[in-house]
Amino acid sequence: MSLIMAPPLPLVFLLMIHGGFSDDADWGVSYSPSHICALKDSSVIMSCTYTYPTGYQIMKVFWTKGAVIKGEEPPDLSNDPEYSQRLQYLGDKQQNCTIRLSHVTLKDSHVYYFRFITDKCQCIRGYTGDPGVTLTVTDLQVESPERVTEGDSVRLTCKSSCTLTDRATFIWYRNSQPLTERRDRNNELLLQSVRREDAGRYSCAVHGHNHISPAVQLNVTYPPKSVSVSISPSGEIVSGDSVTLICSSDSNPPAKLYWYKGGTFVGSGRIYSISKISSDDSGEYKCRSINEHGEKYSDTLTLNVMYPPKSVSVSISPSGEIVSGDSVTLICSSDSNPPAEIRWVKGRKFVGSGRIYSISKIRSDDSVEYKCRSRNKHGEKYSDAVTLNVMYPPKSVSVSISPSGEIVSGDSVTLNCSSDSNPPAKLYWYKGGIFVGSGRIYNISKISSDDSGEYKCRSINEHGEKYSDPVTLNVMCELMIVQ
Repeated sequence: MSLIMAPPLPLVFLLMIHGGFSDDADWGVSYSPSHICALKDSSVIMSCTYTYPTGYQIMKVFWTKGAVIKGEEPPDLSNDPEYSQRLQYLGDKQQNCTIRLSHVTLKDSHVYYFRFITDKCQCIRGYTGDPGVTLTVTDLQVESPERVTEGDSVRLTCKSSCTLTDRATFIWYRNSQPLTERRDRNNELLLQSVRREDAGRYSCAVHGHNHISPAVQLNVTYPPKSVSVSISPSGEIVSGDSVTLICSSDSNPPAKLYWYKGGTFVGSGRIYSISKISSDDSGEYKCRSINEHGEKYSDTLTLNVMYPPKSVSVSISPSGEIVSGDSVTLICSSDSNPPAEIRWVKGRKFVGSGRIYSISKIRSDDSVEYKCRSRNKHGEKYSDAVTLNVMYPPKSVSVSISPSGEIVSGDSVTLNCSSDSNPPAKLYWYKGGIFVGSGRIYNISKISSDDSGEYKCRSINEHGEKYSDPVTLNVMCELMIVQ
C-alpha cells in the first residue's frame, strides 16, 4: 500500500495541515460514511476519496488512527503488526483512498484517518483528512428472561452495542441448530405460548457473518407430566422377596414425589423399597409428583405377591348338632396366591378334593376327624382337624350274662347291657314287662328260682330308644341252667 517516498527532509520543512494549505479549496479527504458500526470478525470497507491541487505528485498514501499530534508524523497502519495482515488498500494515487479492514475485533474501535504526502519544489507536504472515520466494533449478546413458564410468550433480543451500518438479517439458533433457517429482519425472536421443548441454549448471528453470540440458557418451567411407576425386579413376586418401586416424572423444577397404597400415604422420594415383602403388601400403588406449577399422579401399579397357603381352616354347615341322616357340608378356607388346590383327609385317608366336601345322610361311622390340605407351587398347609360329632339313637343293644353257664340258686349273677348311641343312652332293665332296675349292670346276688324269667335292656336317648333281645335266666334248684 505504501508508495516509495523521497528522501526525508528535516522535520522543519514538513507541514501538517488539518484544513488545507493556502489553497484549501483544492485539498480535501471525504469519507462515506463517517461512522461505521461493524460486527466483530467481519470485514469493513472504509470508503474514501481525496483531492489535491494540480501539479503535486503523490509520494505516499496510508491510513492511521487516533489523534493527530502536530509536529509528529502519524504511524502507518500497514506497518503495525496488528493491522498489516488485515488491512488492504483498495484505492489509488489519484482520488480513491478506500481500504478494507478484515476480521475486526473490539480493539479495532477507533477513529481512522487517511493521510497523503505530496512532493512539490523539493519539499514534502502532508495532508490528513479530518474528521476521519469512526469505527465501532460490536459483538452480539442475547437478552432473554432466565426462566419462563410453559404457556407464556417470551421475547429474545439479539443486542449489539451500536446499530449495524449494513442492513442485518438475524439468524437464531437453539442448541447450535438453526431454527428452521429463520432469518428475521429485526433482532427479536418471539416464542408464543412457549413449550417445554423450547428450552435450550439460544444464540444469534447475522446472515453472511461468521460471528455467533454466546449462548444464553432459556429455562422453561412446567408442571409434572409423564409420571410412571416401574418395579424392580420385574417378574413374579414371592413373599420374602425385596422389591423396589421407582417413580419417573418429567417436570421443571424437579417435583417432590410421594407414594400411596390405595389412598394411604406410605412414603416419599423417587424410590419406595419393601424388604421381605408379604401378602399384606399386595395392592395398588401410585406415585404423586408435585411442584409449584401443578401435580400429577401416575397410573396405579398392582403388586401381586405370591405366597404359600396360610390361615387354613375348616367350617361346618349347618353349625350346631349333627344327627345321623342329616346332610353336612365341610368348607375349607385358605389364604394363598395363586389359589391353592384343596384336598380332604378323613382320618388318614384322602376322601375328596375341592373347597367343599359334602356328606349326605351322615352316619355314626362318619364321626371322625376331618382336615383339609391346601397346596400351591409355593408350599402347603393343613388345617386343624375338626371332629364330626354325629348324634344317633341307640343301636346294637345287647345283654350278656356273667358268669356264663349253668345258674344254681344261691349264685351271684350279673347282667351287662351294651348299647351304641350318641349321646350315651340311659339304660333300664325289665323282667317280663316289669321294670326292675337301671344302669349298664343289673346284679342279682343269691339268685333263686323266683329270679328265673326273661330279661331285656332298654336303651334310650333324646334321639330314640331300642330294646335288647330278651335273655332267659333259668335258675336250677339244685343246678340252675341258663337257657
